[in-house]
Parts: sequence; structure tokens; C-alpha cells
Amino acid sequence: MIKTKNKKSYIEVDLTGPQGNAYYLLGLAANLAKQVGYDSDELRKEMMAGDYDNLVEVFDKHFGSFVVLYK
Repeated sequence: MIKTKNKKSYIEVDLTGPQGNAYYLLGLAANLAKQVGYDSDELRKEMMAGDYDNLVEVFDKHFGSFVVLYK
């Protein structure tokens, strides 16, 4: 019997590690925005309109259905 390997249907980001820095999240958001058809400039402005917590909340609001953020 041949089985296919289960692929994760989501992306995992550990906010306590190197992936948790704001520049990484902004870059990931820009990349994902292109893939799903969002305006990456508007998204970046919204993410940068406040502090780090705002950046994470906006990221989660737009990509939380397929990106899991760990604190």
C-alpha cells in the first residue's frame, strides 16, 4: 500500500524565536498578500500603524486562518 505523506495545511510561526521579529512578519505578510490578492502596501501600513502587538493582531486578522502564531 502506498500512502501519501500528510502535508500541513498551515504555516507555523514561533513569535519567541527569530521568526517573531517585526521584519520577518512584515516580509511574510507581503509574500502571503501577493498569493491571496491583498494590497500589500495597505496591509503593511495597517500593520505598522501601532506597536508590535498591533502588528501581530493585524497579521493574525488577515492570515490567521492558515498561519498559526505561537507565543
